[in-house]
Amino acid sequence: MPVIERNKDTSADSFENQQAIEALIASTESRREKGNTRYLKYPTGEEGTRPSKRFKNDWGNERDRKEDNRQQQYQRKKGKESPQAASDNNTDSIPAKEPEKPNFGLSGALASDDKTGNTYRGVLLKFTEPPEARIPNTRWRLYVFKKSRKSTKNGAPSSSSSSEDELVEVLHISKQSAYLFGREEKVADVPVYHPSLSKQHCVLQYRALPDKSSGRDQQRVALRCRPYLMDLGSTNGTFINGVRLDEARYYELKKGDVITLGSSSREYVLLTENTTAQDL
Repeated sequence: MPVIERNKDTSADSFENQQAIEALIASTESRREKGNTRYLKYPTGEEGTRPSKRFKNDWGNERDRKEDNRQQQYQRKKGKESPQAASDNNTDSIPAKEPEKPNFGLSGALASDDKTGNTYRGVLLKFTEPPEARIPNTRWRLYVFKKSRKSTKNGAPSSSSSSEDELVEVLHISKQSAYLFGREEKVADVPVYHPSLSKQHCVLQYRALPDKSSGRDQQRVALRCRPYLMDLGSTNGTFINGVRLDEARYYELKKGDVITLGSSSREYVLLTENTTAQDL
């Protein structure tokens, strides 16, 4: 409280006025202490002055923190939590994500080949069926003979040995559009077991192409489904009537053609269901 200097005049009136002034100052100081706390002593300001802006912000932040603590304590007593605290606790209760299991499926180039039909049972095939591939209406057959020792090599049988060849089996090859020959039983439609043959040796493919014998004046071009044979880059080759085929090229087959593979002694004769000796 500031010190008030009294006048030298000691009259009764002046003394009473001085007491009234002192009482007024005392009451003002008491109101400051009990009421507005902003005018108390602050570390950054002098007595009776306002605090600096920085101190007021710190004081407001501290007040907010205390208010938040009181609110959390009150909610804990009532069995509730604040939304932020509840969210923090819920993070502990969320089950951990299971680790991804290993995937052993096809990926990369093999996956794209699977979509285009170049893979079958996990094996990459050496060929892709063309757009003109069809299932034939004609019932084609492959008569499998085992060549005798007197017959010539590579599917050119002699007239003296034709009657000595042994019929091994008859293959019905008209139920699908392509038949794969090879030693890999997992993908081969016609498995072969001779050591000179490749895993994917050759393929017999049915193709529906425009019939060349039909006239050009016709409005609708007739399609004719015929069998073709293609070598798949085999080591010892594929032969039609003793002639070796170039790899990756279709060769049209005709009724009565003889197919041989590598150094195998078996002959595959292409015929239809109702073929007679006169048709050959």
